[in-house]
Amino acid sequence: MATKGGNENVELGFLEETNPDLLRSQYFPSKVGGKPSWLSLKQLPTDTHCKSCDKPTIFLMQVYSPDDKVSSAFHRTLFVFVCRDPGCSTRNSNLSFLVFRSQQPRKNDFYSQDPPSEDVPTPGPVPDTDLCYVCGSVGPKRCAKCHAVSYCSKEHQVIDWKSGHKAACSTKEETVRTDVKGVLFPEFEIITETEDLDGVDSDDESDTKGEKEKWEEYQDFLKSDKAGNLIPDSVPKSELEKMATVENLDDKIFRKFKERIKTNPDQVLRYNKGGQPLLVSVNHIPKETDIPACSCGAKRIFEFQVMPQLLSHLQVDQLSDSLDWGTLCVYTCSNSCEIGNSYQPEFLWKQDYSTDQK
Repeated sequence: MATKGGNENVELGFLEETNPDLLRSQYFPSKVGGKPSWLSLKQLPTDTHCKSCDKPTIFLMQVYSPDDKVSSAFHRTLFVFVCRDPGCSTRNSNLSFLVFRSQQPRKNDFYSQDPPSEDVPTPGPVPDTDLCYVCGSVGPKRCAKCHAVSYCSKEHQVIDWKSGHKAACSTKEETVRTDVKGVLFPEFEIITETEDLDGVDSDDESDTKGEKEKWEEYQDFLKSDKAGNLIPDSVPKSELEKMATVENLDDKIFRKFKERIKTNPDQVLRYNKGGQPLLVSVNHIPKETDIPACSCGAKRIFEFQVMPQLLSHLQVDQLSDSLDWGTLCVYTCSNSCEIGNSYQPEFLWKQDYSTDQK
């Protein structure tokens, strides 16, 4: 992945089917769905529950993104988890998402310094802790009857019991069973290529900045006493112009989004570390003060965003509520701070479309 900011360095991610054996930890994959291919095989995250409903989240994707300026981040992967309950997918809320960073020096406890062969995939090292049979997260609970299968939660134990473990438990034939249906997302490799801006009509940056200032002025106006009990005849012309500017700016941002992705409509990821995300709306724009610093004290910077096109590959469409987003922006420690074998929480900003978009 690219490691510098700026529009000319945006790496686009696309999905591709491949041999699942090549998406395991020892190949340092970028991938969507399936179970996580953990980087550090010790001190795995123990709390992967949704902050909204407290149910276990499901692995969404991981992005392999080494930091060549930090020796302890020769290998570096970011993991994103999401709650599958559509009721937790609330507007502009990140409570149903989790992000973790893991990194390792070239010489580490788990992997050879020489790359593994892809011609004959071989088993790699395994975590030193039990993993949930259903989702691949840490599984501290065991089946009380056979003691052979681990789970992250009671919810996943019940799901697996109904999905086949009830019959397999007494026969101890767990090795012949496959992943539990309807829990994990379909698995794909993420392949990348540099974005080609030829033919893309990009807006002038200073013009966009001026419109953002007008938007902020309008927001201040709404919070002021002047906005208290206005009736149409009492709205000053200047304020009407501000309102019109907001509507025009929202349309402009959405048009810019569509213009930018139209030459690569299948992109599911935009990687632009240190750059700026491609937003879908004037609403819920992240400000610098909205992004918390890393626990080490360093500021977090934008690294990549997950595009709404990914949703069409996740098999989450429902007649009622469904998992949804406009874009998911991931911010990470600007220093890729030393974390040993542990997993460091990072920050995700969820922005949804305006109500009249899509």
